[in-house]
Amino acid sequence: MFAKTHLRATAAGLACALALATPALVSAETAKSEAGKSEAAKTAASAAASSAKPKVLATVNGQEITENDLAIAKDDLAGSLPQQLQGKARDTYVVDFLIDGALVSQKAKADKLDATPEFAKKLAYYHEKLLMETLLGQVAKAALTDEAIKKTYDDALKAQKPETEVHARHILVATDADAEAVLKRLKAGEEFAKVAKEVSKDTSADGGDLGWFTKDKMVPEFAEAAFKLEPGQLSAPVKSPFGWHIILVEGKREKPFPALDEVKDQVSRYVVQKAQGELVAGLRKDAKIERAEPEVDPDAKGAESPADAAAPAPAPAEGKKK
Repeated sequence: MFAKTHLRATAAGLACALALATPALVSAETAKSEAGKSEAAKTAASAAASSAKPKVLATVNGQEITENDLAIAKDDLAGSLPQQLQGKARDTYVVDFLIDGALVSQKAKADKLDATPEFAKKLAYYHEKLLMETLLGQVAKAALTDEAIKKTYDDALKAQKPETEVHARHILVATDADAEAVLKRLKAGEEFAKVAKEVSKDTSADGGDLGWFTKDKMVPEFAEAAFKLEPGQLSAPVKSPFGWHIILVEGKREKPFPALDEVKDQVSRYVVQKAQGELVAGLRKDAKIERAEPEVDPDAKGAESPADAAAPAPAPAEGKKK
């Protein structure tokens, strides 16, 4: 298991250690200097507090649109924004969106649309949804560490069963006679890729190259023949639902496990989903949940009573997952 231990001394801790190790011998001039520095620090702090106020990018009938609003909107709209818009053009586009949104919402408020029961229901729904997304986001952030990603990857690596894969080429033709004619040409010394480009119905542009594959990736007839061959061997004509094949195996190996860098995105998604799923499962376990029985229309075609319906199979216990 990869473990990356973060042992960083904070600046505050270091300053404290130095202060304890240094005698407190400060002259009057030094004290005066420190007083001046203190005033400067207060001024700087005040300036920092002032600068912390978000910059106003636009006002709409007195309603401010700030850089914070822009950041939230950009995050929310990220998937739908035109890709060609970047930098300042992207910001301008989103600010225009916010201006239009402010105008429309102001009109809606003037029409008292926010006072309707329907609006209250939707507002409550989106409030719950935002709370859920916020908590799940925090869970994801806490779970997604380098250690968790590496451990998940290592666990998957250990759990992988050895599996053989082959690198093969093939020539696909319509009849047994055509396959025999191809085999004769190959045994006479013609290059496999050349013959494939001339006569094969499939992958001819690549000289019949199928790349690396495991047994389950091909139809059974083809796979059985290919995996019996050793590198450099040609098959006899093989019939499959697609036609007749001549197969050349170029390599055989144990299937390699992808490097972490290649699958890091997938592993990260799994780590996040697992953490979020465990949270929800735990909350469900501790909660009192009461669901109303669904109403059944007795006249509906194919309707069945609750007693006739099969109970769903229970989900596997988290602790039993491999």
